[in-house]
Amino acid sequence: MRAILYVGHGTRSKKGADEAKQFIERVISEVKCEVQELSFLELTEPYIDEGFTRCVERGATSICVVPIFLLSAGHIKKDIPEALEPLKKGFPNIPVEMADPFGVREDLLDALAELIRDAAPDVNGADSVLIVGRGSSDPGLLDNFVSIVKGVKERMALAQVEACYLAAAAPTFQDGIRNICEKTLGRVIVVPYLLFEGLLLAEVRAEVRKRTKNGESVLLANPLGKHQAVIDIIKNRARDKEEYHAAAYH
Repeated sequence: MRAILYVGHGTRSKKGADEAKQFIERVISEVKCEVQELSFLELTEPYIDEGFTRCVERGATSICVVPIFLLSAGHIKKDIPEALEPLKKGFPNIPVEMADPFGVREDLLDALAELIRDAAPDVNGADSVLIVGRGSSDPGLLDNFVSIVKGVKERMALAQVEACYLAAAAPTFQDGIRNICEKTLGRVIVVPYLLFEGLLLAEVRAEVRKRTKNGESVLLANPLGKHQAVIDIIKNRARDKEEYHAAAYH
């Protein structure tokens, strides 16, 4: 029996963990697969080993791991495979394959533009956008943000579109928001390139709130997990792997 194991990042924030669980449960309700389990890489239970074991207990004969991650970096390339390795050795007769993270996609860039317009319906050429990523030392991820910035520029006429990061990369969020606020004549729309609530998004919210109280025109868009496009991407990932499995084993 085919099983799908969803893997989220995890967070210390109860609100963020609850939101991620509700999101994955919604995906599960919309995907046609009898065995589906949620799990998290760190900080939030159930962890990967628990979710994997639960799939096996429910009769899984193969498992597709679907990471709920926007971009590929250390967690996708190293941490999740390392967490899966002892499980694959412990259950050698159960094939395990892993779907790709979302990557930079046209539909996701369209969703990003929609979230910007939701935050500022009258957005215009005097306004600027600051895209805030989680951050990583992986050069591939930084290249992704170059493409994301370019994609937003192509979709919207704005004064500036820039990216910054909450950790492990430059410019930092503090530097990024200060610089763009100093040179923008219109509003600054801050776009968290994150899926869910959590401590990182709380940091962004706090800074936007502080600048708003100081009289600056700074708006905050919703994270990407609020957009239906993200659920559709995950559903398609699971469906594509299901179709591959059916073709390979029949």
